[in-house]
Amino acid sequence: MNHGISILFRTIPLAMAAFCFAYGAYIFAAGTDAARLTAGPVVFYLGSICIALYCTAATIIRQIIGTYTAAAKYLFPAIGYTFAVLTLISGAFIIASHWPGALVTGHVVCGLGLITACVATAATSSTRFSLIPKNSADDSFSVNPAGFTRAESSLLIFIVSAIAAIAWVWCILLYVRGTLPAHIVAGSVMFGIACVCTSLIALVASIARQARGSYTMAEKGKWTGLVLTMGSLAFVLGLILIFAYWDHPINFVGFVLIGLALICWSISSKVILLAKIWHNTFKLASRIPIIPVVTALACLFLGAFLFEEALFKAKYFVPARVLMGFGAICFTLFSIVSILESGTSKKGA
Repeated sequence: MNHGISILFRTIPLAMAAFCFAYGAYIFAAGTDAARLTAGPVVFYLGSICIALYCTAATIIRQIIGTYTAAAKYLFPAIGYTFAVLTLISGAFIIASHWPGALVTGHVVCGLGLITACVATAATSSTRFSLIPKNSADDSFSVNPAGFTRAESSLLIFIVSAIAAIAWVWCILLYVRGTLPAHIVAGSVMFGIACVCTSLIALVASIARQARGSYTMAEKGKWTGLVLTMGSLAFVLGLILIFAYWDHPINFVGFVLIGLALICWSISSKVILLAKIWHNTFKLASRIPIIPVVTALACLFLGAFLFEEALFKAKYFVPARVLMGFGAICFTLFSIVSILESGTSKKGA
């Protein structure tokens, strides 16, 4: 990877973060109705995920181009976790504020904080990314002593699994204990967020175990299947909510779930790539980054249609704008999988 390309792939997450922060702030400042007070903060805090993805990108790229330092090993994960904590605190503040739509907005922003924490854990697991090509070329399948220890690898997987479990419990509590339509909306979005967090378990586990050299051939299908299943669950529930509540004001949440499903499938591109190149030469590795490009375009096209529909039905105001932010996340994931492809794939037959 040359220096110019490395700058480009680090610029994309920052540019998408800037878009989310600016667009979210603009939506929030442009009015005081519940739709703007919901869409604005949600789009704004999608920028936190982009920042955490930047930390992952910078961690990997610096190893590839040989500029990784001991300070960077701790700095980038710390930045990701800091944004995760700030997002969670902001979500709690919104819930307590009781402004219009605060119940949905606050819970969703907290959920975005959970995703940010999972991505920050992916950045942490990437601190020994440079060992993956070496371990993949080792036909003995032995554990690399320079990689993570069994305890460190297990801890990374435990952290992201615990965060995903929190998201699932949060979702269930919103469904079970909620008495308002807003609880159904918040619970449904948290379901999609839990699917994204669970998908990130597969990414963290794949990176950490490959960096250690303990990744097995049997895991290839396991982790890939987990991510694809999570995306399918979010997508199916989204369709169910759209049609089951067709004449109800809350059916818009189905489109948000479809957007979260597209993020899951964007994450799958990285898990699939890592599985395909492990002790193997995969000729189509350079085509895998097309997946997040397609999902990003799907978010933008679906959002465009909802922008038009919002002119006639106000309930589509929020998902139209949130899907723009989801498109930014998917495009950021394109830069990550491109970096992974550059750093791990073997060219040839």
